[in-house]
Amino acid sequence: MNTETTPAPDFGLSIDQCWMLLDTEVVGRIALIVDAHPEIFPVNFALERRSIVFRTAGGTKLWAAMTAKPVAFEIDGYDVHEQQAWSVVARGEAELIESQQEKDAVDALLLEPWQPGDKDYYLRLSPKALTGRRFKVNNPDLWTTRLSDPRRASFE
Repeated sequence: MNTETTPAPDFGLSIDQCWMLLDTEVVGRIALIVDAHPEIFPVNFALERRSIVFRTAGGTKLWAAMTAKPVAFEIDGYDVHEQQAWSVVARGEAELIESQQEKDAVDALLLEPWQPGDKDYYLRLSPKALTGRRFKVNNPDLWTTRLSDPRRASFE
């Protein structure tokens, strides 16, 4: 009897694949420590020089990004045609962009805040770790899966 098992396929993404997926999205989530507990904030972002940049107002998000180290950033998605889900996580420290030249470079990427109000602070996350994974999703049970489940699209 053969007791060897075939190892599961490696669904880990390369760093280049992670950057390519990051470049396909415009909204992610930044995870910060606020008052000794984790908080997650949605942010629209752009990529600039292999870093993630976003704008914010003064307040909790800015304070936590500058004082709580490290921070994490995450995006995920689903490819209907391939029936695969994916996730990318960047970890590192956020830094305030103070140079007008660097702010102008970010503005040239058309990074415009979605939420009304002044978002005068520009932050950069240059990942010290960038990981991602992709995996095939289970086929949905069409009788019990919610109508909003994106997996249904490949069967309808």
